[in-house]
Amino acid sequence: MTLLGAVTAAQAQAPAAGPSLASLGNKTKLRFGSPLRLSGKVAPGATVRIEFAPKGGDWRSVGEKLAQSGSYSFRLRPVRSGAFRAVTDSGVSSTRAVSVVARLAGRASRHVRTGTPVRVRGRLQPGYAGRRVRLQLATGHGWRTVDRTRTGRGGRYRAVWRAGGSGRYRLRMKFAGDRSNSAVSRTFQGRVYVYRPSFASWYGPGLYGNGTACGGTLGAGTLGVAHRSLPCGTKVTIRYGGRSVTVPVIDRGPFVGGREWDLTGATKTRLGFGSTGTVWVAH
Repeated sequence: MTLLGAVTAAQAQAPAAGPSLASLGNKTKLRFGSPLRLSGKVAPGATVRIEFAPKGGDWRSVGEKLAQSGSYSFRLRPVRSGAFRAVTDSGVSSTRAVSVVARLAGRASRHVRTGTPVRVRGRLQPGYAGRRVRLQLATGHGWRTVDRTRTGRGGRYRAVWRAGGSGRYRLRMKFAGDRSNSAVSRTFQGRVYVYRPSFASWYGPGLYGNGTACGGTLGAGTLGVAHRSLPCGTKVTIRYGGRSVTVPVIDRGPFVGGREWDLTGATKTRLGFGSTGTVWVAH
């Protein structure tokens, strides 16, 4: 009886176990704005506090609650990379490192003429000023940086690039990461079209049903262009009167001086083109 009482007294004087913090598993990264759930166990009735420390920074409280049942759960939306821990009067949990990936948004000019700059604007979040971002161009050897800039107020940025010639280009913005956030890149949806002026005509009636120089059969619904030297199948984007169409080279021609393209009847209709005139071409 005395022995049992002694054990009970010793247990009563023992310090309460410190808080636990459940593992986040493999999810060490999350995108800016995404929720993060932190949970664990503490002594019933204990007050638990979640603390956060950015990389190289001090711990500060980001939430506190009473854990009546001995378990707790916090739902947070961290904006910076760093570490979390749970703290009670009885101790401190292990830490959990979380990397927050920045969010990058933006848009670029879609249709420009040669000599006109392609303008890009957008926002990097969190919206800190002074962060470095790069505009990059897709090449046959990867991505090449064509402009560098810094974010301004609210994380907004602007960048500019001038194409060396007409064509269809892919662009993206790149943030290399810093102490606050992990790296992120954004490839702009769709291509950027840079056009040059060119003189065109059209053909078709009287030739429907005939074979083309590239091996097909010309019909009223055939989309394509004729060109004297471009390889068969080459994709060409033509713009006229605010309309654009991307079609392949399917034939040879035109054989009239001063004209570079012969549009099929279907291509002509798609563009609202007349008989002859100047079109804008990207290829």
